[in-house]
Amino acid sequence: MRPGRGTRPRTKQRPSYDDATAGRVVAVDRGRYRVVTTDGTRVNAVKARELNRTRTAVVVGDEVSLVGDISGRVDTLARMVALRERRTVLMRSAEDGDTVGVERPVVANADQLAVVVALTDPPPRPRMIDRILVAAYDAGMDPLLVLTKSDLTGPEELLAAYAALAVPAVVVGGMSKGPDGGTDPGADGERAPDLDEVRARLQDRVTVLVGHSGVGKSTLVNALVPEAERATSHVNVVTGRGRHTSSSAVALELPGGGLVIDTPGVRSFGLAHVSQADLLQAFTDLDEAAEQCPRGCTHAADAPDCALDAWAEGDPARSARLESFRRLAVALAATGPAWED
Repeated sequence: MRPGRGTRPRTKQRPSYDDATAGRVVAVDRGRYRVVTTDGTRVNAVKARELNRTRTAVVVGDEVSLVGDISGRVDTLARMVALRERRTVLMRSAEDGDTVGVERPVVANADQLAVVVALTDPPPRPRMIDRILVAAYDAGMDPLLVLTKSDLTGPEELLAAYAALAVPAVVVGGMSKGPDGGTDPGADGERAPDLDEVRARLQDRVTVLVGHSGVGKSTLVNALVPEAERATSHVNVVTGRGRHTSSSAVALELPGGGLVIDTPGVRSFGLAHVSQADLLQAFTDLDEAAEQCPRGCTHAADAPDCALDAWAEGDPARSARLESFRRLAVALAATGPAWED
């Protein structure tokens, strides 16, 4: 007979898991985690008690240690016993103005954040773009603008708005859809966009795609990784808003090397966990100049004796960069749904 709970021998020695297998989380679904091991085996896993006790959320991109059945066979489960140190983590607050602690991780260990923006249908929302860029700077990720639907309107105005921030951008055409789901009314299927420049930017990098619903993220992913089969939908012609088609983040291997993480479309991006000091540190030139500012300087356009004004005076390039920084700072301080411009 099995001894009672009170008579079971106990030990202070915990398993070391030195022989645990390393893997990367590529999908999360209701407490089940899809993990790809270092040898390419895809396994289903659950959080072990040791990891549950840490109350740390495991997200797509996390690198974990696995024990148990890592064969990948049907109806088998491995156990995640440890979360390895994250190099980067993209955070998002539930709502601006909430108390500290409501932020949650979205994606881990990505080194590039691609803001996917439709040039029309739905139209660009600069405040949303600004807030996502702030999140990228805070996370230590390299930002990238991916402008879709350039076959319907030109990108010049939007490119000019972000030129001073030196954010690289790629322009993609041939991704607009008609009412029947094709790229143009009456079209059969989608026109294949030219993605050579996009592939070059994503190659051998871990890139997370973030953008408003309906901008063409899933269509872009399907073109980059045909076997992905991410659901797509058309944009409401009356409201200009897209419908959520991706319900969870998923990491996909790119044929030419690298990893792309598709995330659900967002209509707001809370930044309550980011301070203006955090944002300023991402701009090393401005951060150095700001050391001469008086104590408590807000660095706003109306801030008295702000050293940044003297730093930019008479230099058009510096003035444009300072103006862009202040625009991001305004977006950081704004409250309410970020998609309302």
